[in-house]
Amino acid sequence: MTLSRTVRRTVLTTAFLSASALVCPASAQAAAPLPPACQEALLTTLDKFPVTDFTVPDKVQNAMLVEVMNLSDADQQAFTQEACAAWNDWATKNGQAVATDLDTRYRNAAGPACNKFTASAIGTIKKYAPNIPAQTRELEKVAKKVWQNTMQKLSTEATNTDCRKAYNGVKAGW
Repeated sequence: MTLSRTVRRTVLTTAFLSASALVCPASAQAAAPLPPACQEALLTTLDKFPVTDFTVPDKVQNAMLVEVMNLSDADQQAFTQEACAAWNDWATKNGQAVATDLDTRYRNAAGPACNKFTASAIGTIKKYAPNIPAQTRELEKVAKKVWQNTMQKLSTEATNTDCRKAYNGVKAGW
């Protein structure tokens, strides 16, 4: 599955713990532009996680994008220069290891793409979440909210039983 660069950036960023915060739509940020470190994160996060095999099902990427676009003003306040700078530093130092872990888990997961995605994403997130810098904790809260809302929605809307089970199994987050 080939994903557009923008959508892949959105989903990978969301999946990686402060992701949703880094991709607020421009219209939502009209009152307060993103700090420079957050703009940098938006532009470079995908490059810092160079996955090869890991893919995100279309339904997941669309649902996550809707959640990100609907972030509240309170959630958007998590986008601080300090938080995004800490995220950028962490992603630069750990991106290759995270991408390798994601790819390995994706290749080894059984079942349809939805299960491969959920198993690899949640496994990698749980592995690396404890190492995320403290300055990104508010971003992580936003990312968890996006994840939980997305997985809840997908678990109720999925027509495929395996996908419904996969999304339901990870909707609590990490």
